[in-house]
Amino acid sequence: MKRSKKKEENNTPLSSAKLSKWDRQYVWHPFTQMQEWEQEDPLIIEKGEGIYLYDIHGNKYLDGSSSIWVNLHGHRHRTLDTAIQNQLGNIAHSTLLGAASPPSIVLAKELVKIAPRGLTRVFYSDDGSTAVEVALKMAIQYWQQQRPPQKKKKTFVRLDVAYHGDTVGSMSVGGISLFHERFQPLLFPAIALDAPYCYRCPLHLRFPSCRTACLDPLEDLLSTRHGQIAGVVIEPMVQAVAGIITQPPGYLSRVRALCTKYDVLLIADEVATGFGRTGTMFACDHERVTPDLLCVAKGLTGGYLPLAATLTTENIYKAFLGEPGKTFFHGHSYTGNALGCAAALANLEIFKKEKTLVQVRKRSGMLQTLLKPLAELPIVGDIRQCGMMAGIELVKNRETREAFPLSERMGYRVAAECRRHGLLIRPIGNIVVLVPPLAATERQLRKMVNIVTKSCRILC
Repeated sequence: MKRSKKKEENNTPLSSAKLSKWDRQYVWHPFTQMQEWEQEDPLIIEKGEGIYLYDIHGNKYLDGSSSIWVNLHGHRHRTLDTAIQNQLGNIAHSTLLGAASPPSIVLAKELVKIAPRGLTRVFYSDDGSTAVEVALKMAIQYWQQQRPPQKKKKTFVRLDVAYHGDTVGSMSVGGISLFHERFQPLLFPAIALDAPYCYRCPLHLRFPSCRTACLDPLEDLLSTRHGQIAGVVIEPMVQAVAGIITQPPGYLSRVRALCTKYDVLLIADEVATGFGRTGTMFACDHERVTPDLLCVAKGLTGGYLPLAATLTTENIYKAFLGEPGKTFFHGHSYTGNALGCAAALANLEIFKKEKTLVQVRKRSGMLQTLLKPLAELPIVGDIRQCGMMAGIELVKNRETREAFPLSERMGYRVAAECRRHGLLIRPIGNIVVLVPPLAATERQLRKMVNIVTKSCRILC
């Protein structure tokens, strides 16, 4: 990989050595074992262009994780850059507590227009975790404000190995022990059900002959305990952090039908899957499902600024109208940030002008074709894909599906090898995750998959 010496410019006077030293000395990175990090030369990204990232040494990398699943149209997209610059000419931020702003108003209108039918109200927050927190709190308060009040409906159902964020409420409906078990004393109890993990089916069945038997326990639960259950929380179509676990056809629509039948709210966490990532604007659109609460973030601003939203129905909204005590007492200092909303509006404009969803469907098919040969490698057990989200599960034994011990860090080693060849990805345990920007061309996708293939072969 070509390396070029970083030029010292007037606006970037700091040397790479000094930046590296200060990073190790002062910065605490998320989801990172800092003892290891301090022993390495940190990767410091200085700029981006299209789907490429450049570090402070001038090295060029394909952004194979969309900067952790947020970037859609590439870095330094002119429409997004211009929208933020124009908004700065007016105001960067003003509160939504007791006031309103043009960008937040127009964005809410546009989100309702593209959301699953029946979602009519938009509540802004800061990130995916807070969008989920908002949905959980809305659900609990909604049931308390029914006539008569249904205060017993205060329990949530979640899927095994679910991940919905890192705040206390979102962790409570999560199920990744490595992330959550230490904080158990802080969390409220939730009911866990098996995830539809077809490659490692807990029922030892196969789709479609199984007829999604993994959902039978949900029906049994709702039929007997719906009076205590406030909502079912799921990521529709794909459990992302769980390892890109894709749900079989019909799974989501059946969950919706069961929630409707037993009068339980459906909370769809589309933080990772929203805004074209799965091939439709929202993953719920694949099966024409309207959740009662929809959580979005990540791709909302095209990957430019932190902004999130929780969309809900008119029925839920009206339960909060009336005396002051019915108010939804929740908010954030930067709720409805004007710059974020301006970026989000520009993001939606790009979807229209560039026909992004049409392009994503084409590129998803290309990606599927490109990934197929990987299945022949002896360490590849399963390849899962939905749109522009792909997970490659590495196994020690393909016949028995024996997993690599986490101590072998196989996913990390493949990602490290990919980096040496110019591709940045972030593994999840033994799952090699490829989530490229929606704007990636066939040539760029081919290059990414070739690098992943080469890296896996080296470690076979």
